[in-house]
Amino acid sequence: MDLIQKYFPELSEKQLRQFEALGPLYQEWNAKINVISRKDIEELYLRHVLHSLGIAKVINFADDTSILDVGTGGGFPGVPLAILFPNCQFHLVDSINKKLKVINAVSEEIGLNNVRTTHTRVEVIDEKYDFIVSRAVTAMPQFKKWVNGKTKKKQSNTLKNGILYLKGGNLTDELKDFKSVKAYLLSDYFDEPFFQTKKVIHLPLKYNP
Repeated sequence: MDLIQKYFPELSEKQLRQFEALGPLYQEWNAKINVISRKDIEELYLRHVLHSLGIAKVINFADDTSILDVGTGGGFPGVPLAILFPNCQFHLVDSINKKLKVINAVSEEIGLNNVRTTHTRVEVIDEKYDFIVSRAVTAMPQFKKWVNGKTKKKQSNTLKNGILYLKGGNLTDELKDFKSVKAYLLSDYFDEPFFQTKKVIHLPLKYNP
């Protein structure tokens, strides 16, 4: 929790309580349903919570922004972002239903009212959002195909509507065909060695009616 307060010192008492509750809740649920590796669960706040919040260093979502989290797994980045942005709406999607069970239980326990979950493949979703977020579920060209046509026309934020993707390593080849893409280095915002190769990739998407 010290990590979260270090980089997000303006949290309300309610947000602090919600973030503090994530550790024991995920420990408890992970013992029943393995949604996070045993190695990572010990560093939940660094490797999952703070990593998810890297998106918030790149953009401060305006109220009423709608966000789709694709392949959310145990709820990352969606759950930490939903705590940080209580006036935005988050739709968390995964193809493995038992993971969504954990998210629903955690959300209910901490009073997170701006999250809904759907057990499905993203390709079949027929809704539009301001942003689509994810943590490295596939290479960007494939991911873009999955989510094409799912962004709103109206722009309400400082960044153009589109994809915000958490990914690490050398992405030169993967992103070479995208002229409008921008990579934000998380090491510019966070001091910990874990973030040395981690990035937030912003890829604006054209509106398709």
